[in-house]
Amino acid sequence: MTPDREARPVGPGHLLALGVNGIVGVGIFFAPADLAARAPGAGTAVFAATAIVLVPVALAFATLGGRFDEDGGPVVFARAAFGRLPAFIVGWIAYVSAIASSAAVIVGLTTAVGPVIGLHGGAGQRVAATALAALLASLCAKGLRLSARTWTALTVLKLLPLFALALVYLFSPGLPAAAASIPLAPRGVEPSWAAAALVATFAYQGFEIVPVLAGQARRPALSVPLATVGSLAIAAALYVVLQAACASALPDLATSRAPLVHAAAVHGGPGLAAFVGAGTSLSALGIAFGMMAATPFYLTALARVDNLGMGIAAVDTRGVASRALLVTWMLVTLLIQAGGRGELFALSSIAVLSQYLVTAAALLALALRRERGLGARHAALAVPAGIVALALAAGASPREAAVASAALLVGLVIRVWLRRRES
Repeated sequence: MTPDREARPVGPGHLLALGVNGIVGVGIFFAPADLAARAPGAGTAVFAATAIVLVPVALAFATLGGRFDEDGGPVVFARAAFGRLPAFIVGWIAYVSAIASSAAVIVGLTTAVGPVIGLHGGAGQRVAATALAALLASLCAKGLRLSARTWTALTVLKLLPLFALALVYLFSPGLPAAAASIPLAPRGVEPSWAAAALVATFAYQGFEIVPVLAGQARRPALSVPLATVGSLAIAAALYVVLQAACASALPDLATSRAPLVHAAAVHGGPGLAAFVGAGTSLSALGIAFGMMAATPFYLTALARVDNLGMGIAAVDTRGVASRALLVTWMLVTLLIQAGGRGELFALSSIAVLSQYLVTAAALLALALRRERGLGARHAALAVPAGIVALALAAGASPREAAVASAALLVGLVIRVWLRRRES
């Protein structure tokens, strides 16, 4: 069910926070070193250039997201442009990737925090991860309005250490310009702008989650496009400054295991370093909660567009997809018990790229058919977005392709079973 527009639980600010939360995750705490290794002395330029390259992709999501007043994002776009089967394929890959990523983030968070609270064994940390998943799911079950306020608060909290480091760097003169001495790449790492751009691209992934909640957003025709493009813009500005802060402070940036923390120690001392270090756990918690809140809406969209039944498509007046949330929580818990399943985590890149590609293709198809108020200028926008998606897809590894194929095969079997059960 899609609630009345004025009663919808997700406001424009919440939607923007969802996008920023999706992008600014744990990865940015390590990406500066990866960029320095792959593009010595040019990491800041890579972050800036990659953001510019991704603008057409974000605009494609924004354009279609503002025209489909229902949950599902790429699932809905694919259904409108190409039919049910392509919609199921992209939605299933995105859903499986999201639950695997949620489990991996929760396991990683409890593993990192466990020793601080006295949990040193694998069994204890697994119990803690299971309890955390249950807590996050129970909060989501209280209503999407509470979820939106929670992910917004977590987003603000996790941005504070990053903005603090950025501001100290920008307004503290007299620090040594270590970037003038271009660091060499570590052994075994070949400098490559293409590889560096791929690292930056996945640091920027996350804005694609915004249209998934379009049916729960107030004024979606305006708020979805603004949140999609706005979240990329905010992340890009922050990432460029953080990369520059790391490069100016750390001559050996490419070999740093915690570049933001080490840069904070140089720029602001141990207090700022501890503050930034705490931001890693806050970022993981924000990502975990945002994914637990948003991931069920991929499943509701799949059930709705493909008539899968079992009540999975239902969303109540509080914006809670109860059955989809229950299934999602159960699957995340199962993966936690299985150790997070790193193989499924390899789906992340293909899931994101498939959403990029299908959204660009859907925009082109719908624009050529002049549906949804789209026309020639939108078709022109779809072309560079599709080129970017195809270029990124070429970087997928055989292992990722194999995992995606296996996950898709399982999904197609489940789809056939559910459709026969409902017929």
